[in-house]
Amino acid sequence: MKSVKNVTFCGQVTLPAIGQGTWYMGERADQRQREVSALRAGLDLGLRLIDTAEMYADGGAEKVVGEALAGRRDEAFLVSKVYPWNAGGQKIVAACEESLRRLKTDYLDLYLLHWAGSFSFEETVEGMERLIAQGKIRRWGVSNLDYDDMQALWRIPGGQQCATNQVLYHLASRGIEYDLLPWCQQQRMPVMAYSPLAQAGRLRSGLLNHPVVNEIAQAHNATAAQILLTWV
Repeated sequence: MKSVKNVTFCGQVTLPAIGQGTWYMGERADQRQREVSALRAGLDLGLRLIDTAEMYADGGAEKVVGEALAGRRDEAFLVSKVYPWNAGGQKIVAACEESLRRLKTDYLDLYLLHWAGSFSFEETVEGMERLIAQGKIRRWGVSNLDYDDMQALWRIPGGQQCATNQVLYHLASRGIEYDLLPWCQQQRMPVMAYSPLAQAGRLRSGLLNHPVVNEIAQAHNATAAQILLTWV
């Protein structure tokens, strides 16, 4: 891979800034082998991070990832996410163990709270730290938390161990730039952008066909998608 930006998590692991997402994978049996092949092709190209969640296809996406990583687990930085209603007490341990079973691995590189829910941040942090102590995860983070949520998380014991916040961010969705992104940068905490090409439909089509985006792409001998990813 040429001129790839890198991201460092917790001062420990440095990865290419672009990873692979698995939302909508595992929903159709007739697409399974194509999905597995796509993930393996990404690994071949050096895309180490693979992001999934117990929510995606009710665990089906994790099964696809598990098949794709057969014999290649050490090549990947594996991320999964826990439902908010599973994110505390014994439930977080059980949910993580189920994800590990579907993924056919014994540890996650990063485990994220999918969004804030009924469990307090204190309960979630305690559960995440217990999973680290048990060797089931290497580090933990959050997803879809706003600025006020992050302030609350940072105030509790252990909250500052959060490795990342995964949020919606692309050229047409820039709300995090107001306060969340500057704050995360101040904390030297990477922000993980999901849907960097926008979600499917008119919005993505509008970005990919935008005259300014395509003018920049032509000037750099690149595709519109490459420009959108580089912008993030």
